[in-house]
Amino acid sequence: MTDGRLTAGAIAALVGGELVGHSDTPVAGAASLEEAGPGDIAFLGASRHTPRLADCRADVLLLPPRLRGVAGGPATRIIVPDPRSAILAVLDALTQEVPGPWGVHPTARVGRGSRWDGRIAIGPGATLGAGVRLGAECRIGPGAVLGDRVVLGERCHIGAHAVVAADTVLGDRVVLKPGARVGQEGFAWMGPAATPHRVPHQGACRIGDDVEVGANATVDRGSLGATVIGPGTKLDNLVHIAHNVRIGARCMILAQVGVAGTTTIGDDVAIGGQAGLAGQLSVGDGARLAAQSGVIGDVPAAATVSGYPARDHRAVLRQTAALARLAPLVPTLERLVHDHADSD
Repeated sequence: MTDGRLTAGAIAALVGGELVGHSDTPVAGAASLEEAGPGDIAFLGASRHTPRLADCRADVLLLPPRLRGVAGGPATRIIVPDPRSAILAVLDALTQEVPGPWGVHPTARVGRGSRWDGRIAIGPGATLGAGVRLGAECRIGPGAVLGDRVVLGERCHIGAHAVVAADTVLGDRVVLKPGARVGQEGFAWMGPAATPHRVPHQGACRIGDDVEVGANATVDRGSLGATVIGPGTKLDNLVHIAHNVRIGARCMILAQVGVAGTTTIGDDVAIGGQAGLAGQLSVGDGARLAAQSGVIGDVPAAATVSGYPARDHRAVLRQTAALARLAPLVPTLERLVHDHADSD
């Protein structure tokens, strides 16, 4: 490190690469070939991008062995088998947050009977209800709210202004990004449209270990049973998970996905942005749901679906290709119909 920044030599050691050039070259940021400037590191992954080196102003370049002698760009280079993977390691090192001080800020409010194990950090204006339990090294951001009897495992990070409703249980290392809402009542009404009656929600909301809930995402509590998010699952920003949904382990759910109530999602499922899942469905382990899919029926394990209504992705591609081939024939078909009508 130099002045709190990474150096080319430190990066080469970090990624297991071969350094060519000055080991003490400081690196304070990472950027694309076009946007990098002094103090930045960039990466070159394919030969087709080599013309972009002519205008690259980065100080350090990551590139594969086959391109080590390419002309242009930074003189200080780090040779690695996979520059894309290497740049991710560099980004992790560059973006490590410096944690704030441990302790309870004087403006925080802590309810009766709340307790914690080990050191914790409760930020300005944060509120803990009665009987909250925090594991060691939890961090509660500014303005965050934890309702009565909330339980957090160890090393959880609750972002600024996030809300964890009463009786919600979070496992270890759970991250709620700023503005996330977890454990509130879902959308359930009964009775005539003119005078609907809200259905009270008495169920639980349980979040497994290593789950991340994105900014302004929402996870409703169960109405009678539980809403469950399995370990290792990641929810992007603006995702909505309705009441009584059960999601398995290691799922990746991208921005603006909506999952209606009582749907079950297996392990290792990937759901693309803006997909919508109707209620009371089942999605099998390892399924892939493409962006903007409209899922109105069960999805088998390991299936890949797309479109609306969502169906086998290969079938959708074949149907789209068939329509594209038919489109040029429409004028001919119209002319034949017209000629046939005239002949009558």
